[in-house]
Amino acid sequence: MAKLLFAVPNGGSRSKIEAAIMQGEGVTPGVSDLILLVARNGYNGLCIEMKTESRGSQQSDNQKAWQLLVEVQGYKYIVCRTLEQFMWEINNYLKQ
Repeated sequence: MAKLLFAVPNGGSRSKIEAAIMQGEGVTPGVSDLILLVARNGYNGLCIEMKTESRGSQQSDNQKAWQLLVEVQGYKYIVCRTLEQFMWEINNYLKQ
């Protein structure tokens, strides 16, 4: 099941060339940082956005739009701010 949890390489600093290549490969702004492709408790899967605990760490407009898109499609979407919260959310989701 571990292979069904994967990271999406959307964030970070890149050169213009690398960014153009990734965009050509289908990188989509706003997609959550981690996606778990396991259905549980009526959800098709789990999308996880990782943020820091700092006050300025908020979802972008693209991330909010992505959240709405996936929730309409039956995915659970969460924002985690600590490793402990992430671990609790994953374990809780999988126990359902």
